[in-house]
Amino acid sequence: MRILDLYIGRVILYQTGVVLAVLVSLFMFITFIEQVGEVGTGRYGAINAIEFTILSVPRIIYEVFPMSALLGSILGLSSLAVSSELVVIRTAGVSIVRLMGSVLKVGAILALIAMLIGELLTPWSETEARRGRAEAMQEEISQQTDFGLWMRDHMTYVNVGEVLPDLSLLNVRIFEFDNEGRLRSLVYADHGGYRDQRWRLDGIEQTLINENRTGAESKDVKAAYWTTDVTPEILSVFMVRPDQLSAWQLSRYISHLRENNQDTGSYELSFWSKIMTPVATAVMVILAIPFVFSQMRTGGFGRNLFFGIMLGLAYFAFDKGFGYVVLVFDIPPLLGAMLPTLLFLAVGVVLLRRR
Repeated sequence: MRILDLYIGRVILYQTGVVLAVLVSLFMFITFIEQVGEVGTGRYGAINAIEFTILSVPRIIYEVFPMSALLGSILGLSSLAVSSELVVIRTAGVSIVRLMGSVLKVGAILALIAMLIGELLTPWSETEARRGRAEAMQEEISQQTDFGLWMRDHMTYVNVGEVLPDLSLLNVRIFEFDNEGRLRSLVYADHGGYRDQRWRLDGIEQTLINENRTGAESKDVKAAYWTTDVTPEILSVFMVRPDQLSAWQLSRYISHLRENNQDTGSYELSFWSKIMTPVATAVMVILAIPFVFSQMRTGGFGRNLFFGIMLGLAYFAFDKGFGYVVLVFDIPPLLGAMLPTLLFLAVGVVLLRRR
């Protein structure tokens, strides 16, 4: 039976890899076409668009993995049915329940692969992709992993610790230099918000250096305005996105946002979606089983493959579309992330019982 598990697993994993390669190639092409429209903005050129597309591959793989598992399982099991190998296996005394167990073991492996991609690879690649794109488009702004954003405004250098979802700023430091490149003042602000076409900084500590540079004077200011050409729209590209974080990072970031009175809906939805994606991958494998076992009796490989493709596309569209419904109508994010998977699991169970 171990040999049977390995054989079925190898066939399904191979077909899943083929389907994944096709889908990833298609979505890479779409992503590149989208980026071509941004070429010419700042220093963003064709090479930058290619780099962004390549770095987007892990995210694309993660998003289409459940659909690939469904189609790969249908193709793999169908190839065994067409060559009568499933019939031989059944004739040898292997029950349908035992065959389902072999398929579900493959589903567990695919779920583990999906989890590893989502937790280890996608956050890094997506962060690098967005950082490189943003820095190329905004020539005067750069982002470092540990030190927030750095920007230059004439003889002033500004460091922003974090851009929150409502486009307010945390931990703002402003360094002002004279024409000879000597530091004249340092301003630290706890918080910044954009009002009346300018930035208002709150909780300010200001340090002024004497002209003869023999001493410095410090004072606290409740609030002050900072005049600059940098707008919230420019900084929005540096905001932390949910797909840049792993599940455990999202959990910590959600707590951080709540402490700063931010809307956490999209981040909670992304967190629960990451938890459910491995489960959804296993569910897609379950959905493939009734299609193939019905084919063993009635034939119709092309028909079953067509319905499998439609089912995979339906899950992909419903999962993505329902996320927007969750955010618009304030539905609990946990329910929004679980409902598509639970619905398709119910469909799979009903089909299995009928077979």
